[in-house]
Amino acid sequence: MPTSETTGGDGVASVDMEVDGVAMVRLLGPQDRLLRTIEKQFPLVEVLVRGNKISLSGDATQVHAARDLVEELAQMVREGHDVGPVEVSSSARILDEKAGSPAELLSQAIITARGKSIRPKTLGQKNYVDAIDRNTIVFGIGPAGTGKTYLAMAKAVQALQRKEVDRIILSRPAIEAGERLGFLPGTLTDKIDPYLRPLFDALNELMDPELVPKLLASGTVEVAPLAYMRGRTLNNSFIVLDEAQNTTPEQMKMFLTRLGFGSKMVITGDITQIDLPEGASGLKLVTHVLAEVDDIQFARLTSADVVRHSLVGEIVDAYTKYDAEKQLERFDKREHPRKRKSRGW
Repeated sequence: MPTSETTGGDGVASVDMEVDGVAMVRLLGPQDRLLRTIEKQFPLVEVLVRGNKISLSGDATQVHAARDLVEELAQMVREGHDVGPVEVSSSARILDEKAGSPAELLSQAIITARGKSIRPKTLGQKNYVDAIDRNTIVFGIGPAGTGKTYLAMAKAVQALQRKEVDRIILSRPAIEAGERLGFLPGTLTDKIDPYLRPLFDALNELMDPELVPKLLASGTVEVAPLAYMRGRTLNNSFIVLDEAQNTTPEQMKMFLTRLGFGSKMVITGDITQIDLPEGASGLKLVTHVLAEVDDIQFARLTSADVVRHSLVGEIVDAYTKYDAEKQLERFDKREHPRKRKSRGW
């Protein structure tokens, strides 16, 4: 990418870049949406676009960082990957942390499903996917929208396609938000379907929808409530437990001890959305019990890994701040209780 640079003595720099082999609308997005995202990342940089030329001027440090980001994004587009606001912010973070080349880290597809490349979009997601490759049991812990379940299921489909496992087993606890199955209408299948529906939906996105019923009928893919796992040994399987924050400690122990030979487990959950009585979450407890066990890794995702609307990340941060303040208040009350006045009785 041809580049010319002018540097001033007062910490100001200007860079002119000529982008070759890239349709500018793919690089900058409709209505220059990605251009605005770049400007938000580097508030001290002025960005001007004329044809296929991009001019950056302003604070020298931020200009150089913005130049590196544009080069990485252009490379991603050349390689045929769609670039959105998430890729812009994730690439900027990777470059800032000197974690490598975003074009290399974020361009490695897990599978291609229905013409769409499924790949990690943030550094946290990349580390999560790498952890699944390296370990037998992985816990993906993080807020809503970080791709915990979707990426785990993509890795499961990949393992099945590569014949690394004979079957995929997907499970969820079937009691949430204080409700019990007995209160729901219909047969047992009708009762558990709402809990398992998100897993079915993801399956249909990741695989040919016409193939899914056949795989379910043959047992190659199984979707079942957590209670159905008791008493089984799961060999040569890729097992995903979703919404694990709503398992009890006993259920978590039962599930983990189902692991058989040639199998891999991924357990996902969000410990900030526990629908069980306080302190009863098996996911919360297991982070302490198994923290030092080899071949088990806890991959923690944050609001920076949210790939939904940008507001979701801000909502997660706001609630995290609120919860931290409430915990501090409870701690202060325990450590410094108010002295009760004597009534003189």
